[in-house]
Amino acid sequence: MDEQQARRGGGPPMWWRHGPPWWNRWEDGEERVQWWPWRSTLLITVFVMAGSTYAARGQQDREGLDPLARVLLLVAGGLLLWRKRHPVAVAFGTTVAAIVYLGAGYPYGPVFLTVAVACFNAIVMGHRKAAWTAVGVLWIAHVLVAHWLYEWLPPSGDPAAPWGQEAVIAAWVAAIVAVSELARTRREQWVKERAERAQAARRRADEERLRIARELHDVLAHSISVINVQAGVGLALLDTDPEQARTALTTIKAQSKEALGEVRQVLDTLRTPGDAPRAPAPGLDRLPELVQQAASAGLTVEVEGEPPRLAPGTDLAAFRIVQEALTNVVRHSGSRHARVHLDHGDGRTLRLRIDDDGPATGADAGGSGNGLAGMRERAAALGGTIEAGARDDGGFRVLAVLPLKAPAETKEDR
Repeated sequence: MDEQQARRGGGPPMWWRHGPPWWNRWEDGEERVQWWPWRSTLLITVFVMAGSTYAARGQQDREGLDPLARVLLLVAGGLLLWRKRHPVAVAFGTTVAAIVYLGAGYPYGPVFLTVAVACFNAIVMGHRKAAWTAVGVLWIAHVLVAHWLYEWLPPSGDPAAPWGQEAVIAAWVAAIVAVSELARTRREQWVKERAERAQAARRRADEERLRIARELHDVLAHSISVINVQAGVGLALLDTDPEQARTALTTIKAQSKEALGEVRQVLDTLRTPGDAPRAPAPGLDRLPELVQQAASAGLTVEVEGEPPRLAPGTDLAAFRIVQEALTNVVRHSGSRHARVHLDHGDGRTLRLRIDDDGPATGADAGGSGNGLAGMRERAAALGGTIEAGARDDGGFRVLAVLPLKAPAETKEDR
C-alpha cells in the first residue's frame, strides 16, 4: 500500500516515513555485529589522506606530513571499520589519534572528520555520554595545545592561537552533537514505529485466527450435532422404518453439504485475504432455516418477535449466538422444545433470549467451554453482553444484548 501510494505520488515515500533501508541493519543485533562498513571506511580514509596532503600545502608553518603523520591518519580512518561493533572504543580511538596528530604540530585538516563520524555513530547507537566525552576531550586538548602547551610542542616558534578560533571549534562541536542527536531521535522513532507495526500485525493475525476458530466452531458444532442426532435416528429405524431412516439420511446429506459450504467460505478468507466472500454471511434472515434444521434434530423451536435491520457484523453475531444456543439445547438438554425471543423495542439494543425447559443431561448443561466463550467474545466485540445460566424452573436461558448500531456507526452519529 505504501509503495503503491508512493508510485502514485499520494504522499511521501515509505523510506521517508519509516527510515531508509540501511537503517534496518542497525535494528538487528546479529546483522549489526556481522556487518563491516568497509566501503565507507575506505572512502573516508582516502578522503582524509588526500585532504590532509592538500591542506598541508597551505600551512607551510606547520610540520610536514612525515610517515608518523600518515600512520596517524591511516589509524584514525581505519578504526572506523569497527565502529558498528565497538562504537565507544572507536570514538575514543579516533579522538586520541586526532589529539596526537594535533599535538605533533601537523597541519589542520580532515583528520577531525574521523572523530565526527565515530561520535555520530556512537550517539546514533545510543552511546551518547561516551560520544560527548570524546568530543569534549578533543576540544579541551585543542585548547591546551593551542594556548598553553604550544611553546613545548612542534612546530618551534608557533604562536598561540587566537581565542576566536575556539568559538569556531565550539560551534563545530555543537553542530556534530546536534546532527547526531537529531539522527538518533529519528532512528528511535523509526524503530518504535516498526515495533508498533509489527505488534499491530501480530494483533490482527491473532484476531483473525480467533475469528476463524470461532466461525469453524459455530458451524461445525451445530452441523455435526444435527448429523449426530439424525445418524442415531437412521440407525435406530433402519430396519423397522426404512422411509424414516431415508429421511434422516437425506437430512444428514443436506446438513453436511451446508456445513462444507460454510467451512469452505471461512477457509477461502485464508487463501485469498481481502477478497469479497463468495456467499453472503448468514444473518437473522436465515432464522427460519435454523428452526427447520433444529426440527430435523428433534427440537421444536418457537420464534417470537421480528428481527430488526442490523449491520452485517451484528447480524452474523446474532445468528451465531442463536445457532450455538440451539446447538447446546440439542447436545446438553433433555428438552425437545426451545423458544427464541427477539426484542428491540427501545430502538438501541437487540435482546435475544433463548430458553429451554430442561432438564440438563450433563454437568455442562447449556454448554461450557468454547461455545459460551465464543458467544461472549462475539457480543463483547460489538459492545454487547451475554448472560447464560439455569432458570429457577429448571430450564436454561441464554440472554444476549447487542447494540443495533455498530460501534463505528455510533461514533459517526456523535
